[in-house]
Amino acid sequence: MSKPKPIDQGFDFQQELPQWKVSADSKSLQRQFIFSNFEKAFAFMTLCARFAEEIDHHPDWSNSWNRVSVSLSTHSADGLTELDITMAHAMDQFANSILQSE
Repeated sequence: MSKPKPIDQGFDFQQELPQWKVSADSKSLQRQFIFSNFEKAFAFMTLCARFAEEIDHHPDWSNSWNRVSVSLSTHSADGLTELDITMAHAMDQFANSILQSE
């Protein structure tokens, strides 16, 4: 697999990923997803886990009942890369599909 491409300095996180927060050191993205129950949160995590395996890029995350807290960073690059943006977009789509079914 090729080395992940770093994010361009001019990348507009607010425009592209408005629900995500960039860390103070600009090395990670964070977001909390909230669902109606544990089953929906776990379904979200399952979709994300399958996609993460496909692109070989895995989130740092935790789950507490209906909440999933996520941090994305490319550890091998010591910061954010296109893989993090791809994963964030996918997670947003997975969450939206689950939330629409509630």
